[in-house]
Amino acid sequence: MVKITKEAALAYHEGMRPGKIEVKPTKAYSTQTDLSLAYSPGVAFPCLEIQQKPDDAYKYTDKGNLVAVISNGTAVLGLGDIGAMSGKPVMEGKGLLFKIYGGIDVFDIEIAEKDPEKFCETVERIAPTFGGINLEDIKAPQCFYIEERLKRTLDIPVMHDDQHGTAIISAAGLKNALEVNGKDIAKVKIVVNGAGAAAISCTKMYVALGAKTENILMLDSKGVITSDRENLTEQKKLFATDRRDVHTLEEAIKGADVFVGLSKGNVLTQDMVRSMANNPIIFALANPVPEISYEDATSARPDVLMSTGRTDYPNQINNVIGFPYIFRGALDTAAKAINEEMKMAAARAIADLARRPVPDIVNRAYHVRNFTFGPDYFIPKPVDPRLITEVSMAVAKAAMESGVARRPIEDWKAYRQHLRELMGQESKFTQNLYDTARSNPKRVVFAEGTHPTMLEAAVRAKEEGICFPILLGNDVQIHKIAEELKLNLDGIEILNLRNDNQNERRHRYAQVFAKKMERKGYTPQEAEDKMYERNYFGMMMVETGEADAFITGLYTKYSNTIKVANEVIGIREGYNHFGTMHLINTKKGILFVADTLINRHPDEETLYDIARLSASAVRFFNRTPTIAMLSYSNFGTDTEGSAERVHHVIERMHREFPDLAIDGEMQVNFAMNKDLRDEKYPFNSLKGMDVNTLVFPNLSAANSSYKIVKALEEDGEVVGPIQMGLNKPIHFTDFESSVRDIVNVTAVAVIDAIVLEKKKKNI
Repeated sequence: MVKITKEAALAYHEGMRPGKIEVKPTKAYSTQTDLSLAYSPGVAFPCLEIQQKPDDAYKYTDKGNLVAVISNGTAVLGLGDIGAMSGKPVMEGKGLLFKIYGGIDVFDIEIAEKDPEKFCETVERIAPTFGGINLEDIKAPQCFYIEERLKRTLDIPVMHDDQHGTAIISAAGLKNALEVNGKDIAKVKIVVNGAGAAAISCTKMYVALGAKTENILMLDSKGVITSDRENLTEQKKLFATDRRDVHTLEEAIKGADVFVGLSKGNVLTQDMVRSMANNPIIFALANPVPEISYEDATSARPDVLMSTGRTDYPNQINNVIGFPYIFRGALDTAAKAINEEMKMAAARAIADLARRPVPDIVNRAYHVRNFTFGPDYFIPKPVDPRLITEVSMAVAKAAMESGVARRPIEDWKAYRQHLRELMGQESKFTQNLYDTARSNPKRVVFAEGTHPTMLEAAVRAKEEGICFPILLGNDVQIHKIAEELKLNLDGIEILNLRNDNQNERRHRYAQVFAKKMERKGYTPQEAEDKMYERNYFGMMMVETGEADAFITGLYTKYSNTIKVANEVIGIREGYNHFGTMHLINTKKGILFVADTLINRHPDEETLYDIARLSASAVRFFNRTPTIAMLSYSNFGTDTEGSAERVHHVIERMHREFPDLAIDGEMQVNFAMNKDLRDEKYPFNSLKGMDVNTLVFPNLSAANSSYKIVKALEEDGEVVGPIQMGLNKPIHFTDFESSVRDIVNVTAVAVIDAIVLEKKKKNI
């Protein structure tokens, strides 16, 4: 676990600019017209519409995506009552989490008022600004009254996350932990150490899931809460026991199936853990020091199922996997409240998600091969990208079914896609790729079938319905890896190209290849030997029509792959070179970049081919190419080196393709800023146009540039490398490609095969 120092924390909060959140405009503001629309006089029109129909505030303002995180600072973290202003860093942090995980805007509001009545009055007066209220760090029992009153007086979602967020996540965890150890929630004995807001809410959720109150013992600082104790709060009365034979935690824990700690560190001993029932469940949720350490609990009882609130141990109970998505679903339906039905829907969705195969991005984030549902993984990880869709949609459905939704969702497929796009998981462009590929799926050969990433990508591509995968590699090894990763190989063909049962195919491929290469230095025996190599074998499958597309690159050096592609597939007629392109999908639109992989130091002829291929590739994606050929100089200011080569290519392109929007040589800032370009060089042939394609003068520049953009554009999406110029669909990945990257390239390869098929039919 990374040790956080005071100095590092203070520097983090102060650095660059103070604080953790900011406000950004969402509309254009560069012209007088923009400003007149944003403010006076244009702003009067939505004001009048909202006056006539108040719910139109969700239509014309940010109300429907705006949550207030409100606190009076009376129970900040484990620091206690430190005051409203002192708690502001926590509220800003909550706002950050809302934004990065749920795409929700936040104003943090610190109210210097401890009186519950006055506090509520303040919130009630500012509530029209917001689509939801997240109460935070308010001490018990005042927090119970404040939440109940605001839920009663306001017609927007109100949730005290310290209570319900923890309750929802721990309920999901308990549901799954009981499934793992095979116990019935109606029969298990539960000990809850702590009787604050979170403990009360958690226990209520457990009862809603099926736990029996008679099987629950709750303790506060005085010990077991019994029904004969004087001056009990209404909340504690709910779980006061009629038993008189238990008083301490040591007595209560004997024979218990479940321990839930929401109290303080190091109160649960190893001896107490040993006294619990078989396969005990321990949720030690005190922060930063749990009621018992993970190491002590697991050494005392190897059969324990353990959760903490910490990131460095399995099964973290982390509110961040709940509140952004609960509010997301509530806001998207313009819900009047967050009710019990919505909370339970969230808990069940979180629990269900943990039972499903884990995306590659999660495994990569935690540096493991594969999380599998069981003792060490029964709660989803915060980085799981599926939380936004699964939990938000479950909450939205519950809001509609329980009658609190103002704005029902009708198209759930579109809503799921909207959520993916909102968080940059998937764009409309990517979805269109998948839809096109899905309309006519093709046989795609995956070269490195024994590579876990490519294996999972093949399975995912099949699940998406975009192809019929063929895996090359040792079948025994592939099945073993698939079993470890919990991947279903049904309907996926596996070819062990080196097996004796492939002798006839290898021989046949060798004959075809030898004939093609007989005047290029290959003997028939050499051709036979080459068919034992996956790239030669796989590409020959495509060349002979026994497959439609080929994906390779996770293991192989590009230089070798390029050589094989040239020999087996060949370059498209009319060209002497082929290349690759990367597509960068940014907030400003799609940008095509070439050549990013193949040609290291292109001469004029190579650049000429790359320019033509780039135009063709952009049209392939149903876009009109507007191409800037780049250099370090502009329009003839340097007459040597790469600048001169680009200059000559542009002259040739203008002669031969007068209708193509292309110009250069130019610097990248002039390419991307049409106002600057047109002002300084009014003669340019791209005047008034936004460039969508960049052709670089060499491989180093192109490759580095797209990777810089990829690193800096957090919400962007990069698809590629996309092959352009080979006779058939041979597409490449690289060793750092994720499962998603490979699936995206697979979709492109399938579309490539579809287009090729249509061309042949037309011929």
